Amino acid sequence: MPACACIIPTFNRPGSSVEAIESVLAQTMRDLECIVVDDGSTDDTPDRVAALRDPRLRLVGQPHRGVAAARNSGVAVSSSPRIAFLDSDDRWLPRKLERQMAYTAANSQLRISQTDEIWIRRGKRVNPMKKHRKSGGDLFARSLELCVISPSAVLLERSLFDEVGGFDESFAVCEDYDLWLRITCREPVGFLAEPLVVKHGGHEDQLSRSVAVLDHHRIRAIDKILRTGRLTEAQRRAAICEIERKCRIVAQGCLKRGNREEAERLLALAHSHRERNLEK
Repeated sequence: MPACACIIPTFNRPGSSVEAIESVLAQTMRDLECIVVDDGSTDDTPDRVAALRDPRLRLVGQPHRGVAAARNSGVAVSSSPRIAFLDSDDRWLPRKLERQMAYTAANSQLRISQTDEIWIRRGKRVNPMKKHRKSGGDLFARSLELCVISPSAVLLERSLFDEVGGFDESFAVCEDYDLWLRITCREPVGFLAEPLVVKHGGHEDQLSRSVAVLDHHRIRAIDKILRTGRLTEAQRRAAICEIERKCRIVAQGCLKRGNREEAERLLALAHSHRERNLEK
């Protein structure tokens, strides 16, 4: 049984997918399996991946169902006790897994960790804004505002992934934001302050660029976790505060675009959580 499985979802990205896979196969830690899930590509991505020859590499094909379903499919066929993810437009530096597995061994109480990243935007290295900088510890409150955990930098126990139910496949985007809320409300996150992932962004086929208002999906994720009843009192209050803030902002945008019905729905949602909070 390999010590770790790396799951790479891909859709119509032949060149970058091959480079991502090669960065996994070039890891100094050799005890791994690399599972590439082709999410219904219509180009030669599957052929390019299949041409790579390595016994640790496995290609899984499925109809186009989205990145959440692709990642879940990869985890489902994996056999390793630890799971890592790599987006097909990102890269791992050679010692990523070696260093992160050593960090995990030295901090055995942690069930999830992430490394730092190098950000590349349109071919140039950039420094992330303060709110995007990676960290560890109790990240639930920080995770409410925006996604502060990177899939490509994560290493987590397979058992933890299964306990929280994996990625919610009904999310077209922000599926990672939703998962991190479900994890960080119960687990601290380890942080290895070494830039071991190269994260590429700014290109036209980046999924997050295709959705105008990500906060629509984040609101849904916060509403979802509030309804579980599993949050501590402090977590619940923080989540209510953030969903109210996001609902107000997005509702204002809806009104400017003439979508009064959606604005009223969002404001009613915020009001319902505020009322529940007063009843506690």
